[in-house]
Amino acid sequence: MSDPSQSPLPEDPKTELQISKTKSKWRNPVWWLKEIATIIVLFIVITFALDWWQSRDMPNGNVPHTILTTLSGNTFDLATASKDEPVVLYFWATWCPACKFVTPTVDWLSDSYKVVPIAMTSGSRERVAGYLLSHDISFETVNDEQGRLGQAWGIRSTPTIVIVKDGEITSITTGITTPPGLLARLWLP
Repeated sequence: MSDPSQSPLPEDPKTELQISKTKSKWRNPVWWLKEIATIIVLFIVITFALDWWQSRDMPNGNVPHTILTTLSGNTFDLATASKDEPVVLYFWATWCPACKFVTPTVDWLSDSYKVVPIAMTSGSRERVAGYLLSHDISFETVNDEQGRLGQAWGIRSTPTIVIVKDGEITSITTGITTPPGLLARLWLP
């Protein structure tokens, strides 16, 4: 038998109101939009900070005089080629996990824009050519077997994409990028 003097105290109405407000905010679409917007802004800030940090030793302004030779023996003068239209300089590697996501986008982009892919420390010419063939990649690649070109450009991570317009570096990004992000970098000044 229960003692009436030990009956539970009535709950505090303020506490019930606070619990009710907490539960209702989860159902409110405006709350979710604010949370998602906060996450997106935070992601963008972190991405720009990482890009800045990883590209801090890279050249800026005018492009260093660079004549590149592709696997097929074609030569390419980066400064001259960028006078007519922007050029995408793509530093990648066969061993790079993130490059597996970015390379198809860059390959797709090479149908419409000048793209100069540079395979960094990915092995011999034959190995890089075999990789391109086995992954159905059609862009023509420069093989930086020893990584000297990457060092000269201050490349710290792959993939790194550099946009060159009129002989000047206009954009540098590292890591995974999307087709819209890459197109925006090409179109924006």
